[in-house]
Amino acid sequence: MSDSLADKLARVRERINKAALRAGRKPEEITLVGVTKTVGREVIEEACRLGLTDFGENRIGDAEDKFTPLPYIPNTARLHLIGHLQTNKAKRAVAFFDMVHSVDSLRLAEMLDYQCGEQGKIMPALLEVNVSGESSKHGFSVAELESQIAALLELRHLQWRGLMTMAPFVFAPEETRHVFRELRTLFDKIRNNVTIPHWKDLSMGMTNDFEIAIEEGATLVRIGRAIF
Repeated sequence: MSDSLADKLARVRERINKAALRAGRKPEEITLVGVTKTVGREVIEEACRLGLTDFGENRIGDAEDKFTPLPYIPNTARLHLIGHLQTNKAKRAVAFFDMVHSVDSLRLAEMLDYQCGEQGKIMPALLEVNVSGESSKHGFSVAELESQIAALLELRHLQWRGLMTMAPFVFAPEETRHVFRELRTLFDKIRNNVTIPHWKDLSMGMTNDFEIAIEEGATLVRIGRAIF
């Protein structure tokens, strides 16, 4: 008999706790973002009842279909955009999401900032970095981000929280460690050079490698397959 959603969620939370403790961190420093791209409204509702408060979606349209209207979602729930965002969809993203993980260019950041201004909103956001250099992945290169960080910090309607990355999918999760470590190094370098009031988050780690990511400093882990 397959495990229930409650069993899977409990097991993921236990693994998060153990990884945090191994790294000398407090488990409450890590936020579990349940990635719901493969499931529908009934499963999301059950996850809410089980105490999951943060949900990640790759596409705006899918999120709009699943979460509108969703009266069972508590006011404390947060909806995270974790997939690539086209600039022409920035208005919808600002209206619908609580946080954007995937700001991957200055142009997109400027469009989000403009739409936030139009809608009277301050949007928590993360800068996506393509640490691995894979052509299939979006994000700033390390050099691009370092050269553009001053311009990004001038945008007054985006509350920069930190960085996000996607590691390559490999069979041995340990092989992703250097990617997460490099992102943490860049995070620390920016924090040491520039004062950013809310700079505290590293969004990294998915089902295949989230424990390694936590050991390297992740504060947000994006997990779908292990839960759903």
